[in-house]
Amino acid sequence: MASPVHLIGATGRSGSAIARALKALGETVIPVVRRPENLPEFLRSTFRTAHLEDIQTLRAALHDAERIVSTAHARHIPTILEASPSKASLIALGSTRKFTRWPDAHGNGVLVGENALLHSGRKGMILHPTMIYGAQGENNVQRLAALLRRLPLIPLPNGGRALVQPIYQDDVTDAVLAALTLAETGQLTGPEALVIAGPEATTYREFIDAILRSAGLGRRVYLPVPGIILEFIAPIAAKIPGFPSIGRAEIRRLLEDKAFSIQPMQSRLGLSPLALQDGLDRLFHKTASTVPLPAGKRS
Repeated sequence: MASPVHLIGATGRSGSAIARALKALGETVIPVVRRPENLPEFLRSTFRTAHLEDIQTLRAALHDAERIVSTAHARHIPTILEASPSKASLIALGSTRKFTRWPDAHGNGVLVGENALLHSGRKGMILHPTMIYGAQGENNVQRLAALLRRLPLIPLPNGGRALVQPIYQDDVTDAVLAALTLAETGQLTGPEALVIAGPEATTYREFIDAILRSAGLGRRVYLPVPGIILEFIAPIAAKIPGFPSIGRAEIRRLLEDKAFSIQPMQSRLGLSPLALQDGLDRLFHKTASTVPLPAGKRS
C-alpha cells in the first residue's frame, strides 16, 4: 500500500483540487496546514498543524513523510526540504513568473525555491505553471470576467499583442499526479524543474475574446493603449469603485510574451493539456466533472 501524501497548501485553490483528486484515487491525504478550520470536511480527520515559518512545527508534521506535495509559495521549499526526511520525494508548484524581466518578491521567491530543490539532490520536481484558471474560487479569469462586464470599452496594453498561455486547473492537478507517479515508479530519481502550460500561446486580445464568448458577454470595442499610458492612469483608475488595483509592474508584465513549449511536459508527464476555449467553456458553463480524471487520461 502506498504511503500517505503529505499535502502542504491543502486549503488553497490548487491544493484543494489536488486533495480531491488524490482522494478519488483512493490515496490517503495528510493535510499540513496552519488553519485546519479552513479545510474542507473530507480532510479534517487526518490533518497536522504546522506553520511554514516555524521549522519545528513543520518538522513534527513531516517526520514520517515519504511523499510530499506542496502548493504553497515556492519560497518555502528550502524550509520544507530541511524539515522533511531526506528520502521523502517532493512535488512542488512554482510559477513561470520566474521568467519575468520585471522581477518582484513573488518571482524571486520562486527562483529561491527552485534553486534549493535543484541543489538538494532530492527526488523531486518543481512544476512551473503559467496562469492557472478553472479552480474553484480562482480569481484570474473570474476577476477579469467581472471587470469585462462593467467595461463597454476595453483598453488593451499595446493592442493586446503580448502572448499568454493559460493552463486549466485539471491539467495542473494531473501534472502533480503524474509527477508523483514518476517518483513512485523510480522514473524520477533526482530534482527536476518543468514548465506546464496550455496547449498553445494566444494573444492577450484573443484571450479576452475567448472569455467574452464563454461568459456570454457579447462583443466589446477595444482601445489599444501604449503601456506607458496605462502605467500612468492605473493608480487613478484604482480609485474608482469596483475597478481593480493594478500596479505598474503588473502592467509591464502584461506586455511580456508568456509562451512556452509544452513538448517537455508532454514527453515527461504524458499529458495533453486542454484547449483554452474548451477550458473556459467548462469554467463558465460548469460542464466539467468536479473531480479531475487521472493523469494522462483526458482526451
